[in-house]
Amino acid sequence: MPAEPSREAVARMLAEAGLAGQFQVTALPGGANNRVYRVDCGQASLLLKAYFRHPDDPRDRLAAEYAFCRFAWDCGLRCVPRCVACDRRYDLGLYEFIEGRMLSAAEIGPGHVGQAADFYRELNRHKSDPAARTLPPGSEACFSLGEHLACVQRRIERLVRLEDATPLGREAAEFMHGGLAPAWEKVRRQVEAQAAGLGLSPDQPLATRDECLSPSDFGFHNAILAADGRLRFIDFEYAGWDDPAKTVCDFFCQPAVPVAECRAEEFARAVVSDLSDPPWHLRRIGLLLPVYRVKWCAIMLNDFLPADSRRRSFARDARGAEARQRAQLEKAGDALRKI
Repeated sequence: MPAEPSREAVARMLAEAGLAGQFQVTALPGGANNRVYRVDCGQASLLLKAYFRHPDDPRDRLAAEYAFCRFAWDCGLRCVPRCVACDRRYDLGLYEFIEGRMLSAAEIGPGHVGQAADFYRELNRHKSDPAARTLPPGSEACFSLGEHLACVQRRIERLVRLEDATPLGREAAEFMHGGLAPAWEKVRRQVEAQAAGLGLSPDQPLATRDECLSPSDFGFHNAILAADGRLRFIDFEYAGWDDPAKTVCDFFCQPAVPVAECRAEEFARAVVSDLSDPPWHLRRIGLLLPVYRVKWCAIMLNDFLPADSRRRSFARDARGAEARQRAQLEKAGDALRKI
């Protein structure tokens, strides 16, 4: 991808949306994985996303997000951005621009959790629609206990194999070998033992009727409080079919805008209310929660992985690589102490 979006490509997308004439493209801060811009054309303001793509990280973020947003919008949900146009050649997506601000953790109340739950439940009322089955599995989708455990195991092994001779790299290696990896082994053994006590086989698949359409990476870090006081949910590049337990665990464990435990329980109860056996699914979520606490510790260390570090650089994180790594290592340490 070029350093900046091609004006010709942007003009073509605007023309596809019925917009013509002069336009201005302004880079915006805040993208963690992609580059984001505001496009002003006449009276219209739009959001342009330039998606990261690399051979070591071949996920098609544009296809996942655009298809998910369009499906949700076609189902009548208006708490997501409207899709305007896309350019697959240059990995560009053009969306409605949402004016508003992020929430702080201290602000989150039952009304906000209710809006998140309403979005999830309304979305999944349409999961039997024929168009829903055209959506892909979510990123790192898991449909059995064994798949959840294997997903985290792969992340831990990838971090343990890192060879970074810098002082900070050695510090991260010490944290992995002396802290996170042993903690993971303990959590994994406990979860396997508890699952056996519940008669839950690691290979037992989730019933198809209980699979969900997941926004993925769902939480208030990916929400905007609009001027009307309503939340609009954004960033669906990992979205797709998944396990509702994973959706709940990610909602609770994401560290950017933490959710109080009581609020996360409200969300969990809303999610399981439409599943085949709500009490059983709540127990299953409780079983997987420590697994996802470890997973999020590993996610915090992504900046030490070459492909992920390149993605942060592509997104133009204002901090340097070493500052990002130091901050993430400290966050991972704090999170591990809470497990």
